[in-house]
Amino acid sequence: MRRLPRTETLLLLACAAAAAMLGASQFTDIFHLTPPGGEALKAISAADRHGYATLVLAIFALVLIVMAIVYRGEQLGQVAAMAIAVCGLVALLIFLIGDLPKVNNVGTLDDPRQSFIDAEAKPVTGFWLELVGALVLTVCGAALATMRPEPPPQQHERRTHGSLDRPREPSRSRTPVDRRQ
Repeated sequence: MRRLPRTETLLLLACAAAAAMLGASQFTDIFHLTPPGGEALKAISAADRHGYATLVLAIFALVLIVMAIVYRGEQLGQVAAMAIAVCGLVALLIFLIGDLPKVNNVGTLDDPRQSFIDAEAKPVTGFWLELVGALVLTVCGAALATMRPEPPPQQHERRTHGSLDRPREPSRSRTPVDRRQ
């Protein structure tokens, strides 16, 4: 197996980190419902908002990263890299359509301790992990898909061109010649 170029290695590591962030966002809260001037009364997780979609995308992206490494330089490797970007794009759409419009929404919270409390949806750690993971996965996956594989190192071959085919005459040393004779 050939060694990966530095840029490609960094892009693959960034994609893996982004997939890990996307997966981690699934297990953290994305919103805290907080009344004005109070503490959070309720937490909303990613599973509450969109099931386990981002976790599935993160796992699929990790599998595709392995495929991109194994099939590097082949068409399947390029397809896997493009699919990584698509996973990031789908996660970004889930974020933009499903989560972003709910930020700072104010509504009533039916709390058994008190009746009808106004609460605001404050974004927390999972929200930001989902955003960064989706963005980085999309951008780095697209950059990885547009990279052209390096050609394998070639042996130093002597190229011949037209008049260069003739062997060279040995070089003659130039010494001053005395022509007075």
